[in-house]
Amino acid sequence: MTISPVPSPPEPSLCVLAEQYGYAKVVKSASQSLGLSIFAGAFIALAFVFYITVTTGAEGAPWGLVRLTGGLAFSLGLVLVVICGAELFTSTVLSTLTYVHKRVTAKQLLLCWARVYVGNLFGASLILLLVWVGGMHQLDHGQWGLNALNIAQHKLEHTWWQAFALGILCNMLVCLGVWMTFASKEALARATLLMLPVAMFVSSGFEHSIANLFMVPLGIVISEFAPAAFFDGLGISAMSYQDLTFANFIINNLIPVTLGNIVGGGVIVALGYWVIEQQSKLLQIKGH
Repeated sequence: MTISPVPSPPEPSLCVLAEQYGYAKVVKSASQSLGLSIFAGAFIALAFVFYITVTTGAEGAPWGLVRLTGGLAFSLGLVLVVICGAELFTSTVLSTLTYVHKRVTAKQLLLCWARVYVGNLFGASLILLLVWVGGMHQLDHGQWGLNALNIAQHKLEHTWWQAFALGILCNMLVCLGVWMTFASKEALARATLLMLPVAMFVSSGFEHSIANLFMVPLGIVISEFAPAAFFDGLGISAMSYQDLTFANFIINNLIPVTLGNIVGGGVIVALGYWVIEQQSKLLQIKGH
């Protein structure tokens, strides 16, 4: 008698894998979550250091190519986050899937988001301190610092609703990049899948709340604490950057961008795919 092979169970969908990913984040111990989120904040800050470096002094090059180069450089941050297992707020919002599956409470979800956000802030602030003490703003005769100032100031030129919309667009791409990594267990493949979505959001000027926790405070620190000789050497006035204040940053950039990031990743990507998954299951049930 021929024995039929036992059929292997079907591979879980990316939506199921994303839900498992989010659940692991929410139930992780607070100390472990905080530690990993500090690393993530540092990784994203280092990625922005890389971005500033590769785009400094490129004024004569084609605008789009400069942005693409900077975006590819910045993708190092998310690659480090995913491959090294750190906790980044913008990808953590995918855990809304866990909430709609009723595996965690709203309180657990929000506490997870809060500790990851705070940890990301600590990590970004640590790199900011090291960059300032290291005098990186003086690189290329101060052009590095000038580039950082201009990037930070540009982020505060958006209206509230522009910042919100750019935050949505940003985290759609970040979370779609992370979503794609669920399709592979190979580190190189996962890293490669992340690069273009991240390069697109950075080169297109979309807004990432955790990156801004480093970038805008860096501009504020340079504008407030760089000596007069720094500005004199560049032939500019520190008063040109008087809009760079923490109050302006928090109200007109950080709050709308953070909310936009939650909508883009936690609602549009996560819940959008969840709705489609539920419809698919209903059709399968009706088919039987």
